[in-house]
Amino acid sequence: MSKTLQKKAASTSQSRLSQAVTPQSDVAHFGDDNPLVLDNGERLGSHTIAYQTYGTLNDDKSNVILVCHALTGDQHVASDNPVTGKSGWWTRMVGPGKPVDTDRFYVICVNVIGGCMGTTGPASQNPETGKPYGLEFPVITIGDMVRAQAQLLDHLGIASLFCVIGGSMGGMQVLEWAARYKERVFAAIPIACSARHTSQNIAFHEVGRQAVMADPDWCGGRYLEKGKNPHKGLAVARMAGHITYLSDEALQQKFGRNLQNRDAVTFGFDADFQVESYLRHQGMTFVERFDANSYLYMTRAMDYFDMAADHNGSLAEAFRDTETRFCVVSFTSDWLFPTEESRDIVQALNAVAANVSFVEIVSDKGHDAFLLDEPELNETISGFLGAAALKRGLVANRDGQA
Repeated sequence: MSKTLQKKAASTSQSRLSQAVTPQSDVAHFGDDNPLVLDNGERLGSHTIAYQTYGTLNDDKSNVILVCHALTGDQHVASDNPVTGKSGWWTRMVGPGKPVDTDRFYVICVNVIGGCMGTTGPASQNPETGKPYGLEFPVITIGDMVRAQAQLLDHLGIASLFCVIGGSMGGMQVLEWAARYKERVFAAIPIACSARHTSQNIAFHEVGRQAVMADPDWCGGRYLEKGKNPHKGLAVARMAGHITYLSDEALQQKFGRNLQNRDAVTFGFDADFQVESYLRHQGMTFVERFDANSYLYMTRAMDYFDMAADHNGSLAEAFRDTETRFCVVSFTSDWLFPTEESRDIVQALNAVAANVSFVEIVSDKGHDAFLLDEPELNETISGFLGAAALKRGLVANRDGQA
């Protein structure tokens, strides 16, 4: 990383803290009289939940779709990110006339608890100390993320969801919603996820966490109040994680062994290969928009996720008596959350006679396929939502559309 980019990355620490306090999106504030009760038994008192909405809520509030974001996502699913200025992370999927059609549905995307884009997290101010929480912030779970989303929906007066959809960590939230709040979810689309994190995935996350904590500027998690930023460690964590999001085929097709702006190797440790340059770029741009401690907390929440463990070892029991309609989606080249793990979810749903369809999409793009241009994914989601809307008989909105 160049010195110029190092300085730029370091200077974003305070701006991220400011963004966490005053995000450019809707924010719901909850006081000590309405705490968030966490899975670890602690209570998070005064806190905020940041979210974005798209489309029009119909009169009986029956057209709500909750989009759950992945590990490094945020609430800006279909609008420009205020930190990076780039388009939302799922503009391919969410918008007018798109599979998640905002001309038809009212879409809500919530920044998860522990995040760094407006919802209370480790970069937020601890009201008891007046300083950023850092590692004093309680460790959270996927269940806590979903509980916070339910708290927000209660605040908004939304009793039920037409659909919950998300990929990766977002897919975990979808499963948690369907298990924890069966009566509130009509349809669920978990994409490229699993009902528990494997030991291999936990191992990858631990490498990333150790990279962050080994950075001398991490300062035991107190870097914000010291005006520092563990950008080198976080960049390495992002590089390692990003490799798991891609397939070998995708990397080979995109980069192969092509050299980066040179005709021969340098016999040194600069980025000789294009793939090296690409990963360094991914790391550098990531530290501009994400908080290092939030990365620790998000990965830990995924590690702790194990739905069967919460139901006496039976995944099927998590979904017993569900009336939710499911569409489970996987990708052939996703080795981070392979198809076998989606099949485990489908088998558990079949065991309790749930209404479930399953689609394995042939793709060479790896885990990130759900974020990329995959026509079959678009058709799958559009078709499933259309059929579910017809089944539910959605009340027309003010424009006369279902």
